[in-house]
Amino acid sequence: MTLPSSIKKFAAVFSRLPSIGPRQALRLAFYLAESERAMLKDIREAAEELAAIKICPQCFFVYDGEGAICGICSNPSRAKDVVAVVEKATDLISLERTDGVKGRYFIIGDLKKTGVLEPEQKKRLAALKEYISRECAGQAEEIILAINPTAYGDLNAAMLKTELEPMTKKITRLGRGIPTGGEIEFADEETLKSALAGRQ
Repeated sequence: MTLPSSIKKFAAVFSRLPSIGPRQALRLAFYLAESERAMLKDIREAAEELAAIKICPQCFFVYDGEGAICGICSNPSRAKDVVAVVEKATDLISLERTDGVKGRYFIIGDLKKTGVLEPEQKKRLAALKEYISRECAGQAEEIILAINPTAYGDLNAAMLKTELEPMTKKITRLGRGIPTGGEIEFADEETLKSALAGRQ
């Protein structure tokens, strides 16, 4: 059986997305092909708008404003010398909902199980060190390693601690309100508040 090339192309592209494998991408392609054309139009417009999103050069979060940096980084009421290091934008969003981080954020990117940074992550870490040198006179008040409490998360947090310890007065991890093996993105606000309050 020969599938239409458009179905194959859609499935090939979408199977590269996180948590979507080839079968799920193929099911999605068939679902959309059989849907009303208005839905495809909405999806196309939403995707085109995503192309205009900017990445903040300071924290690597997304934004669509006019400034050179995102709204969090440009907010003068937030502490410049307290930085929460997270893996993903969704982790940042989850922590921000708790109103427990009064400083800035920094997205390092998905950390690998090896405890070794990818080239892009090394560039980002260099950007964080440069930020601390420039904005905090070389010494942050606190760096919060808001990394998932898994065995691999602990390995990566230890590596980041070694890299960042000389540049901060205090380096902390989230308290274990989040169960070992859990993910920040899926934790409820109360659990995250507890984890932030119990950081050490």
